[in-house]
Amino acid sequence: MRPWLAYTLVRLGLFAIAFAALYLLGLDWWLAALLAAVVGFLLAYIFFRPLRERMAAELAASRDRPARGVDEAAEDAADEGTVDEDAAAEDDGTTD
Repeated sequence: MRPWLAYTLVRLGLFAIAFAALYLLGLDWWLAALLAAVVGFLLAYIFFRPLRERMAAELAASRDRPARGVDEAAEDAADEGTVDEDAAAEDDGTTD
């Protein structure tokens, strides 16, 4: 499972458990939601640091990879002797 998905599910689970507990204790729904968000954040911050760090590393790595744009696809096609008509039209600014 991807780290960002696991961390998001953990945070949502902590929120849901805290919200249910606070709501069952008799707090108004909006106050229970506000406190559950704070409790969920604090518990995730304290107890799930390794998961949070893996998620941050994955996001940083995805930001470091260069995106492959239309120009690169057109250049690769030209090198191979084939031309992608859509990429060439977009690159020239003309369309059919």
